[in-house]
Amino acid sequence: MLVLGVSAFYHDSAAALIADGEIIAAAQEERFTRKKHDPGFPKNAILYCLAQAGVAGGKIDRIIFYEKPFVKFERLIETYVACAPRGFASFRKAMPLWIGEKLFQRDLLVRELAAIDPDLGEKSKLGFCEHHYSHAASAYYPAPFDNALVLTMDGVGEWTTSSVAIGQGDDLEIVKELRFPHSLGLLYSAFTYYTGFKVNSGEYKVMGLAPYGEPKYAKAIFDNLIDVKPDGSFKLNLDYFSFATGLTMVDRRFETLFDGPVRTPDQPLEQRHMDFAASIQAVTEEVVLRMTRSLAAETGMKNLCLAGGVALNCVANGKVLRDGRFNEIFVQPAAGDAGGALGAAFAAYYEESRQRGSKSVARRPDAMQGSYLGPQYAQDDIAQRLKASGAIFEVVDDAGLIEETAAALAGGKAVGWHQGRMEFGPRALGNRSILADPRLPEMQKVLNLKVKYRESFRPFAPSVLREKVADWFEIDTDSPYMLMVADVKASRCRKMSDDEQKRFGIDKLNVTRSEIPAVTHVDYSARIQTVHKTTNPLYHALITRFEAMTGCPILVNTSFNVRGEPVVCTPEDAFACFMGTELDFLAVGNCILHKDKQNPALKRDYKDAFELD
Repeated sequence: MLVLGVSAFYHDSAAALIADGEIIAAAQEERFTRKKHDPGFPKNAILYCLAQAGVAGGKIDRIIFYEKPFVKFERLIETYVACAPRGFASFRKAMPLWIGEKLFQRDLLVRELAAIDPDLGEKSKLGFCEHHYSHAASAYYPAPFDNALVLTMDGVGEWTTSSVAIGQGDDLEIVKELRFPHSLGLLYSAFTYYTGFKVNSGEYKVMGLAPYGEPKYAKAIFDNLIDVKPDGSFKLNLDYFSFATGLTMVDRRFETLFDGPVRTPDQPLEQRHMDFAASIQAVTEEVVLRMTRSLAAETGMKNLCLAGGVALNCVANGKVLRDGRFNEIFVQPAAGDAGGALGAAFAAYYEESRQRGSKSVARRPDAMQGSYLGPQYAQDDIAQRLKASGAIFEVVDDAGLIEETAAALAGGKAVGWHQGRMEFGPRALGNRSILADPRLPEMQKVLNLKVKYRESFRPFAPSVLREKVADWFEIDTDSPYMLMVADVKASRCRKMSDDEQKRFGIDKLNVTRSEIPAVTHVDYSARIQTVHKTTNPLYHALITRFEAMTGCPILVNTSFNVRGEPVVCTPEDAFACFMGTELDFLAVGNCILHKDKQNPALKRDYKDAFELD
């Protein structure tokens, strides 16, 4: 049975294809259109999924959309009626789009699918799945558990903002919900907006900024904005927010409470903004911990699955792991709306299987296949594409690829690494990555300012050999998707001087804290990616060779793109980014490129090529 899942029309559109319970392909539309968080119909992602499976549209049995548009429209109407006349401007702006397009989304989807292949446009094939059930299914069904508690948290789906589900075998049932407008995701996004970052894309900046501040405003948040019960359930005080009725996230009372207006993107970050970030991060962690502790005690379940946008908060995830209420935690790597496409496909497949009385699919240790579910390119194709782009390169065998790349890294070079299948989800996990030596104190600034063209405070993640992770970090479990934060081992850290400890804000960035300063955040933490020989043997071999040269089994790993650009997909994308940044070395398949050997006329100005994210 072939099931195609689709998410679209809000942000991070995607498509995913499963065959008899096994994931064949999954990709976000942004990777093909080069539009960050592209919300459009994922035509290119669908075409890729069909091509990867080698099938035409007629072979697809079911097509499932990741949410129910009519129910979402119902929320819009009911919210306006409940709040009228407040919010009329927002209502008036939204109505033409809904009436002209979104309300008749079934017809729109059928037309778009039929344009790809008439057989895809059969109305009988198309179904809809509830948003949070899609999230829950995306986390539970690929997890290596036969039973699990499943917690989903995001801004809002149709009505639901958080849900609790129980997975037993092939069955998955939502048993609890929190509903709009009471949303942990929207609360976090309100502070994203207030500190001057983009909602739905800047939340990870707030998380990265938090360690530079102090949670001075956490009490004010608890006292005025959110009423949290011991079990983690909560209500927001809507007097301070305008996301339900207005065109902004917060209103004047919110600004009055925190003694200042919303920061605009062109204004400098001040200590107070860092303190806001620290405060909302602390509040989020407290809410999540209350939820998980209460649910663990109530259900007695020892496995936890997480999905929804809040599940991308790897700092909170790390605290849940260290809290010890669960033996195993699985976080869907595409935890946001893109992963909803995969979850919708799984939900439909298992519903159909139950109806047929089919035998369940055996659980695999890593059904997500390392999240390497996107396009890959054959070596001959790579060489032709690079040649057509004007690249000057040499072709080496696998041993030469590992040796030369490891030597470049050990020599302090910033390396573009484009190998195998592209990752599904927001994280680059060693196939579409920029890599560097974590031992170099200046590498974080170099990568942020001269390669990524983004804020200097942004942290980088370590890719570490799974078998060596406990030697360097306070964690000894799998974290293949870069969704857990742990502290650097104390034995690897450097004690700060009294003067260094007195530094505030961004000044903290200039202190060397450990043997691997480029991946050690200012609070001595790191966002861990464990690299496994079974799921990515090439990347594992590269880090192994780098360790042999340097004694360090870790590489800096950040996504292969500049700020505002989607992660690179094709060899051409990789070469363009290489020529538009100060990357020194590029490996695409078995093709090796040195910057100083390229035609200078092909250098591009990437610094302002994309909007700020």
